[in-house]
Amino acid sequence: MADKNKLELWKKRLADSETAYENELSKMDDRERIYAGDRSLRSIVAEQKAEAATHVRNIAAELIESQVSSGIPMPKVTPKRRADEWRAKLIEDMLRGELDRMPFEDLNDMQERTVPIQGGGIWLVEWDNTLTTHTTTGDLWITVVHPKQIIPQNGVTAGVEDMDYIIVKLPQTKEYIKRRYGVDVSEEAEEEPDARALEGEGAPSEEMVTQYMAYYRNESGGIGLYAWVRDSELCDYEDYQARRLRRCTVCGGVAADTDKRCADCGGALTAETSEAEDLTQPVLRSDGVEIPGGATISYYKPDVYPVVLQKNVSMFGRLLGDSDIDKISDQQNTINVISSNIIDKLLAGGSYLTLPANALIKRDSDRKKVIIVDQHDEMNMIKDIDLTENIQPDLAYLSQVYEEARQIIGVTDSFLGRRDTTATSGKAKEFSAAQTAGRLESKRVMKNAAYAKLYEIMFKFKLAYADESRPVTSDNYRGDREYGEFSRYDFLEQDAAGEWYYVDDFIFSTDTSAPLASNREAMWQETRLNLQSGAFGDPMKFETLILFWAKMEQLHYPGAGETKKYIEDQLRHIQEQAQMQTSQPGPAGVPLQTGDVESAPPVNESVMIAQVDAAAKRDALKSLMGGA
Repeated sequence: MADKNKLELWKKRLADSETAYENELSKMDDRERIYAGDRSLRSIVAEQKAEAATHVRNIAAELIESQVSSGIPMPKVTPKRRADEWRAKLIEDMLRGELDRMPFEDLNDMQERTVPIQGGGIWLVEWDNTLTTHTTTGDLWITVVHPKQIIPQNGVTAGVEDMDYIIVKLPQTKEYIKRRYGVDVSEEAEEEPDARALEGEGAPSEEMVTQYMAYYRNESGGIGLYAWVRDSELCDYEDYQARRLRRCTVCGGVAADTDKRCADCGGALTAETSEAEDLTQPVLRSDGVEIPGGATISYYKPDVYPVVLQKNVSMFGRLLGDSDIDKISDQQNTINVISSNIIDKLLAGGSYLTLPANALIKRDSDRKKVIIVDQHDEMNMIKDIDLTENIQPDLAYLSQVYEEARQIIGVTDSFLGRRDTTATSGKAKEFSAAQTAGRLESKRVMKNAAYAKLYEIMFKFKLAYADESRPVTSDNYRGDREYGEFSRYDFLEQDAAGEWYYVDDFIFSTDTSAPLASNREAMWQETRLNLQSGAFGDPMKFETLILFWAKMEQLHYPGAGETKKYIEDQLRHIQEQAQMQTSQPGPAGVPLQTGDVESAPPVNESVMIAQVDAAAKRDALKSLMGGA
């Protein structure tokens, strides 16, 4: 039974917070329009008419697009205790697998534009029990939410974690609501179509509704959730992140989240909170420690808001960061005005011809035109008057305004990849680009901080809700694929009182070497230089070449895997021959010691390499040493 009083309470909170946030919300659609090349003009002088621009040079989009990075910060997990090193590596491998499973390239691409346009972007982390496989139930799902779709608690600007509540507005289909919550909203109309489009551009859809999700801190410090559509309550969870079991009211059996009735007896299901589980059989951790059967394990609760804010640049007194569009909106408007004026001058100007009143011009296809006058002195009345206006001052000021916008954002010609006349040498251009990178460093730091928080929540959700072991993959130092499993039981420890608890106090950050690692060509070159300098060992040894090609395979160098396998096969073949020779008697009739390859004259290092055919030797070593 829905609590009407609670529904009205949350509606009032939404209305009050939305009113307080109105000033920020009113700017968001304008920012999107400026980025899209809006033609509306703001008057620069009192006499100017507020007309639409005839030409738009979109410097806002240009400067934002120049900062877009497709690189996704890779997770870095640091344990607080030496004994947890293996767990930290397991978390990193799991998170990298999740980055591949979910469409993070699309999500990052959206955030790379939303964050500088609006000053911030929102990540929403959910555990979706409908994502099932043959062996697992539920999985993580990450979505990007536009800042206009969140309504923060009035007065809180420090961050999401400081709020008592935060409300998210999500456009959903009516069928999704019925499938997910079992509530029929087919008769409801879409309340806020602007939540999925710019203001005035989103027409209400008969298939859509606006879902409101209010996340809040409960009395015990956990996270609660109240969701509704218009006057229909969808869910009310006082302790949203606690474990709930759907138990049959008839036989007491536990049902899956996707079941409508009990699979055993067909009885009705009811949800109940469960604090702990009793292990029915022993569980073996990955490090060999056994958790005995019959042990009582408390379920893990994340107790964190599933909302992550990624700021552009931090700004005092504002929840979102500073918007790049806000910084250069004046310059964009001025450029639109001047560009339109230049076009007006060019079109209004031209060359005019004065003639006597009775003069006639013969028009035909001849190259020479004939003008007929009555009197000879009328020839002096024929003149060409050029009324083209001088646009050089306009062009000069246009360039000045554009330079202002670039300096505000911190984007130089070197950063844009253009010809930089202020830098006359390669080193100077490199230094100029480095200066720009330094000015933009704050944005990268904010992005890394958001991803670090996102990774922490993803791990905690896995720890709380992934009942089954999940496969993870990684590459060892030789470049070979290794397969493992992420199990929440691997993070269990027992305290002095014999109680089992989950180890979750890891430090989450991002790998600062990720930008270099994403530049494959540069990494290929670095790896070749490391081979030539002997950083991998003697370049004439097979083991060194195998290690080199393993690194190149990790960097996705074409054909690296096949080359590494060929060298490994050759080395294995030579070692087998050496093993056979060690079983033969030596010159004095004494058998060589098993494995003493170096003592056997026919199989020393030079002979081993010589036995590789010329083509493989050329591909594996000579071409590399030449920088190919």
